[in-house]
Amino acid sequence: MRTLLKNCHLVSPGLELFGAALLLDGELIKEIVPAGIPLPDAENTVDIKGLTVVPGFIDIHCHGRGGADFCDGTIEAMNIIGKGKLEEGVTGFLATTMTVAPECLEAAAHAAAVYRNNPSGAKLLGIHLEGPFINPACAGAQNLEFIRLPDIGMVDKINNICPVKIVSFSPELPGGLEFTRELVKRGIMPSGAHSAADYQQFLAAREAGMRHLTHFCNVMTPLHHLRFGMVGGAFRSPDVKVEIIADGVHLCDEMIELIFRLKTTDGIMLITDAIRAAAMPDGDYDLGGLKVKTQGGRATLQDGTVAGSTARFFQVLRKARDASSIPLPELIKTCALNQARSLNIPNMGALEPGNIADMTVLNENFEPQFVWVDGKLKKGKI
Repeated sequence: MRTLLKNCHLVSPGLELFGAALLLDGELIKEIVPAGIPLPDAENTVDIKGLTVVPGFIDIHCHGRGGADFCDGTIEAMNIIGKGKLEEGVTGFLATTMTVAPECLEAAAHAAAVYRNNPSGAKLLGIHLEGPFINPACAGAQNLEFIRLPDIGMVDKINNICPVKIVSFSPELPGGLEFTRELVKRGIMPSGAHSAADYQQFLAAREAGMRHLTHFCNVMTPLHHLRFGMVGGAFRSPDVKVEIIADGVHLCDEMIELIFRLKTTDGIMLITDAIRAAAMPDGDYDLGGLKVKTQGGRATLQDGTVAGSTARFFQVLRKARDASSIPLPELIKTCALNQARSLNIPNMGALEPGNIADMTVLNENFEPQFVWVDGKLKKGKI
């Protein structure tokens, strides 16, 4: 069926059109129609009334929301999170795990596989393993009890249940470089995380194929005028993309602005790093077996360590816009296109003919009003 969205403010990487129309044919975008051009025929016409239409967001780092966590390992948790992500304007996401027991990771992968085949909300693009292959000295809010050395066999076991797209780990650990190379062979993106790697170790991992850094600047060696570290390494490496949590807790506004200036919008991927406390009242929660308290949008362990985020995706986009002052047609790259390209997911992340019709419609405050997934309206009523 052909659906026509008219009176749109279309925003896509490098594109901004007012009063435009978007023609969908089944699950694909068929045509973009600028203002003033005769509208094509369609079985269904929707008046967007001047709201902003952007590519559906892709959240590649999210642990949970709405009281549920992927590591709960249940289809109920998957459904809560998937439907909740849709409310945020997210059309595709990666189920992100924690440093937990191997049997918990396997249960989470089985639940993810079931959801992936029959999604009730946003579609699941795969799994992001954050841990358990991390440096104990840089655990942050990860559980020390379950940390282990890099083990490609363990990754293979999870990958055979549900596709693994990213593994976040500490490349300086014994066997880290060979682990990096093995991930690359499997088409899995190696991402530096929870790491004490110095600059030379970062360069070695990059040479081995590491092209991501997880929640950039958080729990990794900082930029120093004598010890350049991972942060400095990323600033000097245009081929390395970085995740950033623009929630006002993990990065100050000045750092967000600096990252955008140095990495540019081609090198940044916005994420939420959301935990089960996202979209929930302040209170006490669990994160990978650790107790977490949330207050005023800030989640911390009992010792005060920041423990993930309570942000929703449209909120990190809004914060990134405010901190960077970058125009939306440029900034929007960081919400889906960069993620799709980095994970080698074709035909996604831009409003272009032939691409998957994943779209989010935003009001003036960036709050999602309607969401289409694979050409089907999944959020909002017309």
